[in-house]
Order: sequence, then structure tokens, then C-alpha cells
Amino acid sequence: MASVPPQGGRKHPQQEYIQLNTKDILFICGGAFDGLEKIIEARLGKRQIGFGSAAATREPAKAGDTNLFGDVEPEDLLRFGLIPELVGRLPVSVPLHGLDEEALVQILKEPRNAITKQYAKLFELEEVQLTFDDGALKAIARKAIQRGTGARGLRAIVEETLLETMFELPSRDDVVEARVTEATVTQRQAPLLTLSAKRAKKEA
Repeated sequence: MASVPPQGGRKHPQQEYIQLNTKDILFICGGAFDGLEKIIEARLGKRQIGFGSAAATREPAKAGDTNLFGDVEPEDLLRFGLIPELVGRLPVSVPLHGLDEEALVQILKEPRNAITKQYAKLFELEEVQLTFDDGALKAIARKAIQRGTGARGLRAIVEETLLETMFELPSRDDVVEARVTEATVTQRQAPLLTLSAKRAKKEA
């Protein structure tokens, strides 16, 4: 049983608490833990002694290197700065690997509320069909990997890619389709616009 303040915040002796049974609650804590890999590497290096040890040839930990997280111990988390009361209540530590290009492309297009579907809906409000080439999706994923922002940076990249077009469309009634190509993402070119048949006839 845990005593929880009704309004949150710090606990006070005179305060009333809500009794919460945590028996059937699974708590999952996550984070980037930037710098933890250096603590793990230092500990592993100290345990190996001798001229032929792997410590002599071990490469320095790189930023974002999640391979070392598989060797994390409670003492590493304590040195990282977590308090013992918290570390003692988290019995299982699991490392997660960074998202690759294929996974980021799936995030862009497959979920029910995927980013590309959200922007397609916004373009529908202007009666314009928005499509993304496969090369464009891969280019967006590669840019997110280069920036080191992961899935959280995908929206910013799509936003900066379509920003000018989104401002331009409300003042035009001749566009029926906008296609985002790889060059749109990598070279900051405008999306390929398909004009309505009426405008095409008028120009002819």
C-alpha cells in the first residue's frame, strides 16, 4: 500500500493521503540516460586485468551506443545519479536499440495517426491530395538519424518540408495534388503540384 497525496507534490505530515494498492500495477520507467554508457565502460574496464585483456583494446563508448546498456548494473545507475530507493524498486533493466531507417519509415506511414496521414488530412481541407514517394520517406528517416532526434524529430522535418506549400495552397484553387519527392526533402525543392483540368485547358 502506498500513500499518495490527492493533489500531488511533496508529502506533509498533516496531509490526507489516498491509499493505493500497487500489487497489480506494472511501472515502466524509461529515458535516454546519456552518459551512462561511459560509467558502464569504466566499470567493465576496471574488472579486466592484464596485457591481453579486452580492456586494452576496448574502444571508447560513443554517444548513443546502446550495446553497453545490456551490461548495466544497479551500481551504474547509482553512479549515474538515481537514488537507491528508486533503483531497488526497479528489478528489471532492459536496453532498447535505436530506431533504424526502416523503423522510422514505418512510423511515418503505418500507425493509424501516422504523421503523413495527419498532413494528408490537413491538405484535404484545401481539397488537395498529398502523397509521399518512398524515396521521400527514406530521406526523412535518414535526416532524423543524422540529427539524432529519432522518431520525435520526424514531425519537424515534415513540417519544414511542407511549410511553404501549406502557406501557398489557401490562395490557390488550381492544385489538386501535391507529391513529395526525395528532392523535396534533400534539396528543399517544392513538392510536385498537379493542376486541375480547368487550369490546364486555360493555359493551353
